[in-house]
Amino acid sequence: MIAEGGFSMSKKRRRFTAEFKARVALDALSGEHTLSELASKYGVHTNQISTWKRQAKEGIVASFSGKAEKSQQMDDAHIKDLHAKIGQLLIEKDFLQQAFAKI
Repeated sequence: MIAEGGFSMSKKRRRFTAEFKARVALDALSGEHTLSELASKYGVHTNQISTWKRQAKEGIVASFSGKAEKSQQMDDAHIKDLHAKIGQLLIEKDFLQQAFAKI
């Protein structure tokens, strides 16, 4: 079945691995090929390549500015808080199970 605009309604969204995105972005950053050439080579739209190229540039800047490390530290702290909350909830659950078992 074909919807308006000529797109197939059954077409699924393509997913790309981080490695593939990095390879395409690095190729785009090298400047050896145009975006159109890269789009043909990898079978990806030029806008998508531009997005990955921009994200790669931002990621490189963040890695040198320490933002990536700060983000990782924040993630680690958040995970620690979540583990503490899980532990608290398990204790409460066990307490309530024991209390209701006595009834």
